Amino acid sequence: MKRKLPLLFFASILGLLLFTFSFPLITHAICPVCTVAALAGVGLSRWLGVDDTITGLWIGALIVSSALWTVNWLATKNIKFFGIKAVSLIFYYAAVFIPFWEKGIVGHPKNMLWGIDKLVLGTAVGSIFFYLSVYVYEEIKKNNGGHAKFPYQKIVIPISTLAILSLVFYFIVKSVKPY
Repeated sequence: MKRKLPLLFFASILGLLLFTFSFPLITHAICPVCTVAALAGVGLSRWLGVDDTITGLWIGALIVSSALWTVNWLATKNIKFFGIKAVSLIFYYAAVFIPFWEKGIVGHPKNMLWGIDKLVLGTAVGSIFFYLSVYVYEEIKKNNGGHAKFPYQKIVIPISTLAILSLVFYFIVKSVKPY
């Protein structure tokens, strides 16, 4: 039962994201700098031994960024079909989590927070908040005549959102007693 709970949670979050991404909206491509920053955050956090919940935040952002970037690239090649965002998301989540699952990185009973695998929880939260931060940027830009309010706003909003979430989860994880 314990092993099924993280999968059920992850499947629920993935379903919510797929539902959101299935609507035929304009593709909001994430800049390559954001993708590289998210990747650097994942690498740095693992190297420093940061908790998997925080690492998961950056993995989630990287997955969403990569999926949206792929959709945008495919659109430049005139490759469009219903559910392209959902297919892209499924591909990237599978590419990340199948190896994690096979190697036992995800699903370890002592790597849980609130009964959910820390990496899965962080990835779900990071995915949702990264996508929301991109949406916020697009709304700010739309309400400002199609222009950002300050230089590099497209980078600052998603990265600052992830940094704040990382700090929040640092204190959450620090306050939870280990097994």
